[in-house]
Amino acid sequence: MKQTNIRLHFNIAKFWAVSALLFISATATASTSQHAEVEEGAKQYLLSQLDEASGNTDLDISIVEIDERINIPNCPTGFQYNASEEALAQSYISVRVSCRNNDWYLFTSGQVTRTKEIVVLQGAVSPGTVLTSSNLTLAKIDVKRLRHTAFSDIDSVVGARMKRRATNGQAVQANMLCFICKGDRITITAEVAGMRVKTAGIAQQDGVVGDSIKVINASSQKAVVARVASSEEVVIHL
Repeated sequence: MKQTNIRLHFNIAKFWAVSALLFISATATASTSQHAEVEEGAKQYLLSQLDEASGNTDLDISIVEIDERINIPNCPTGFQYNASEEALAQSYISVRVSCRNNDWYLFTSGQVTRTKEIVVLQGAVSPGTVLTSSNLTLAKIDVKRLRHTAFSDIDSVVGARMKRRATNGQAVQANMLCFICKGDRITITAEVAGMRVKTAGIAQQDGVVGDSIKVINASSQKAVVARVASSEEVVIHL
């Protein structure tokens, strides 16, 4: 009889222990699901807010994992997300998560990386190197690393001359090169009333395509400002 009672008590204790484990497991699973839902919601919210302002850059958003010890209640109407305009301009963005059904809320955050596919060097180059397609390639670069105008088309950089030494994988930026460099002998083309008149000149400044630089007319020795059209020509519109 005594053995039967011991066995009975043991089975009851075992039943409650298993039930407790199942309850804890179910609770943990539900909690994990809620945390994942809020984290994914915060990510989608940031994508929707930043997508239009991203232009031709790509967005990579990483949400900080919410501490599993934080209780997140069910929200039948769906969680709401909000971040200030000031915060949305930052790399680390604080997002307020709340629920209309109660007074619950928390703050989470996301790290935003904006990348853009631009022209980079394929191998190290020395000052004076004239760039060709063989030493250029495209790569995605964090736009925060760019301090000057970058280029998205390899052909737009071919023919430019490097002004300084640069390393493999380095982004090609406008301050690093010149299509026409100071002292170069170039062609000055004047366009007036549909006519084109050409003369020789000497560049007085460095410039990339589209820049306006000062040049000296080799014949008249007069200084004029002209737009860089290529590595050999500048244009004046009269």
